[in-house]
Amino acid sequence: MEEAEISSPGTSVAPQKVLIMMADYGHDPTGALPLYQTAVPYTAFKAAGYDVKFATENGKQPRCDKKLLEGFTQKLLGATKEVVAKYKKMAVSDEMRHPLSWSAPGFTLDPFDLVVFPGGHEKGVRQIIDSPVVHQLVVEYFPQTKKPSSKVVGAICHGVMVLSESKDVHGRSVIRECSTTALPAKFEQAAYWGTRAVLGDYYKTYGHGSENVEESIKKNLINPAQFKASLNPGAFTVEDEHYNYISARYPADAELFAEEIIKLFESFHRIV
Repeated sequence: MEEAEISSPGTSVAPQKVLIMMADYGHDPTGALPLYQTAVPYTAFKAAGYDVKFATENGKQPRCDKKLLEGFTQKLLGATKEVVAKYKKMAVSDEMRHPLSWSAPGFTLDPFDLVVFPGGHEKGVRQIIDSPVVHQLVVEYFPQTKKPSSKVVGAICHGVMVLSESKDVHGRSVIRECSTTALPAKFEQAAYWGTRAVLGDYYKTYGHGSENVEESIKKNLINPAQFKASLNPGAFTVEDEHYNYISARYPADAELFAEEIIKLFESFHRIV
């Protein structure tokens, strides 16, 4: 008979310390579905009682992509008024108005139990994808998530590129051994060609003719088969077998992404 999993009696668990790493501008607050890559996890983690912080390069309040929040392009790309209102509520929170600086001397990811890299395709997100400072922070932190550790890394969409581009002195990505997902090439191409007449190369973070997200990540894995590219529009995430690393593809996965991370933390505090 299967034994029940129970929490250890008479103990209290300190709130998980969460850091959401962001560029100053360009992250995706919403998408074609009423879910969003930054605010959905933030809201879920706050509801779970976690201590959530944000960090940008110089401690400036991050601003999400205006095309997804305002005017004609908001209507074109499907950001509902309800979704925009939820994002704006997050934007006035104390933690988002007063973020940490990931470039500050002595800054480290070590105090955090969870580090999250949200996605976004606006060109401003290159600030964090290409940052040598962030790469070094990730190189130092990611190995600490190897199981049975209780530290976790999560990434959605272009956020996975931050990890794939974070490499040790031998040029090896921190996720080279991991199973991962990110924005599938077919999704990216459909969005790009479907909006190019109106938005130009907006959906290509590095411009027309650049690699797809999927291609850029696969080349940093030991085996391209480690990349899991489900084309089912339903929610989908990937949890690596050897590291506490959970990844997701795009905004429609954000709710499940947050749920899976919370469940992973809950599993650390159970005994069989």
